[in-house]
Amino acid sequence: MKKLSTILLIISMFSCSQNAKKVNRDILLENRDTTVLPGSDFFKYANGNWIKNNKIPAEESAWGIGNLVVDEINLKLKTICDNSIAQNAKKGSSVRMIADYWKTAMDTIKTELLGTTPLNDEFKRIDAISNTNDIIKEVARHHQFGVNSLMDIYVYNDLINSDKMSLYLSQGGLGLPNRDYYFNNDERSANIRKEYLNHIAIMLEYVGEPKETCIRSAEDIIALETILAHKSRKLEDLRDPHANYNPYSKTKLKELNTMYNWDIWFSALNINPDTIIIGQPEFFKEIDQLFAKTNLTVWRNYLKWNLVHSLASTLNKSIEKENFRFYGQVLNGIEVQKPRWKRSIRALENAMGDNLGQEYVKLFFGEKEKKRYSDMVENVRSTFSEHIAQLDWMTPETKKKAQEKLKSMGKKVGYPDKWRDFSNMNIDTISYFNNELEARKWWFNYSLNKLGKPVDRTEWNMTPQTYNAYYNPSNNEIALPAAIFAVPGFKDEMLDEALIYGYAGASTIGHEITHGFDDEGRKFDQFGNLQNWWTKDDESKFKEKADKLVAQFNNFVVLDSMHVNGKATLGENIADLGGVVLGLDAFKKQNNSSKIRQSMV
Repeated sequence: MKKLSTILLIISMFSCSQNAKKVNRDILLENRDTTVLPGSDFFKYANGNWIKNNKIPAEESAWGIGNLVVDEINLKLKTICDNSIAQNAKKGSSVRMIADYWKTAMDTIKTELLGTTPLNDEFKRIDAISNTNDIIKEVARHHQFGVNSLMDIYVYNDLINSDKMSLYLSQGGLGLPNRDYYFNNDERSANIRKEYLNHIAIMLEYVGEPKETCIRSAEDIIALETILAHKSRKLEDLRDPHANYNPYSKTKLKELNTMYNWDIWFSALNINPDTIIIGQPEFFKEIDQLFAKTNLTVWRNYLKWNLVHSLASTLNKSIEKENFRFYGQVLNGIEVQKPRWKRSIRALENAMGDNLGQEYVKLFFGEKEKKRYSDMVENVRSTFSEHIAQLDWMTPETKKKAQEKLKSMGKKVGYPDKWRDFSNMNIDTISYFNNELEARKWWFNYSLNKLGKPVDRTEWNMTPQTYNAYYNPSNNEIALPAAIFAVPGFKDEMLDEALIYGYAGASTIGHEITHGFDDEGRKFDQFGNLQNWWTKDDESKFKEKADKLVAQFNNFVVLDSMHVNGKATLGENIADLGGVVLGLDAFKKQNNSSKIRQSMV
């Protein structure tokens, strides 16, 4: 996926004369810091002035070119949302759904008046829990609401048979970002755990628990989560698709868990899968131990906590602000909360992004732009093919299969040909909470309905207005939303080839194509199946080269004593390196090399 880096500037030396003709200024060269030697620190040389002139805003934890794009997109989406209200469209129409969701999300008066009452019915259900089977029913209900109590659940292509949609269950149920936050002994991690305890206690008090018991309840919740974290795999271990693909029949799953009644869980969700893919069996085995040792009061508090922190943004100001204080300020160092309209756009995007996308592409990304970047994909693909052919360490057998995979790789550029239909999503003006819940239930059912049906390889997993991109190994495809090609302050026709080959060709297209051959993507064949198509010798040589990149990034210090985890970031690091090389070579192939040399003078 796209990283908020400025890899585009790697091609800055090739853009001098061309950019000046297009936009009357060179947006790459003007951001250089010429006091820095490019051979000593090319990043600071290429980006130094931009960094000096663009301080991190108080509402952000980081700042880069991508944030400027997102800000521009947000303003465009806000205009679309405001206009949707003025249109007074027919109930159930795409525009009306945008309008109704937008109005309730922005209605702070109603949200404040409702307070925590939208949670009342759910809390009554939780308070009525009297046995472990009731817990299982409630966990299943939370999954329908997009709340990851106890575990994560999703539907995705079967990794071994990519034409089949399978049900996946994986480790989850944590309120902190990953397992390491529960066990790292550095000062920052210890402070986060202390603040996390206070945060849970405050949130429980806000939803009605007596103040004198809140701290004890928070301690119990963290103790439960710590047990889950102990059996959760580390980030780097989650990158091995073979190790995290464990197919279970329902019978075998019941043998894994004797206390967690899976029949009740399946019945509550009204599903009957023939196979369930378990990501981390040891994690699910631990659930039985939790059920044996944890009393019902702790489970009730844990379930309430999961519900309130997942839906905090739809509740009253006190809860929303406290949620931001911990997850925004403490965890991410963000000083102030984003304005409500930006938060509401993000929620609307998650709820019905395709509805917004239809309006977005009408105004900002047409067939001309789609063709430009589609053609660029083919040039970068051709360049990658040449690189494979020239490799001196890969055998002809593996090269042939790599070429087949590259040739078969699908591309999605700009926007989908078919939009999702949200017309049966029950959006009204009752409350922000209600609309958010209805949207989450719609998405959950939409996902479950894929089970047993053919894979829809035309479906997009991002919306056109998303500043991001992805490689999907099971479909062997790259997807490049319209927004990923935007440069803040400029229309597309103002951008010359030198700039876009750095910005789009390298850090996006080349990056995503390379993901198909990184440490994880290379394990999937041309059809998207998890199958080893490498010779042992080639696999060994790949690992040897990858280990050097791991070691390089392990030595990078992020902050104080905190180092980059080279194993966890390996896929992105390979894709960044591959993208830069491909973008530059594709640009050279697209343009006459003598002209490039002249532009450098």
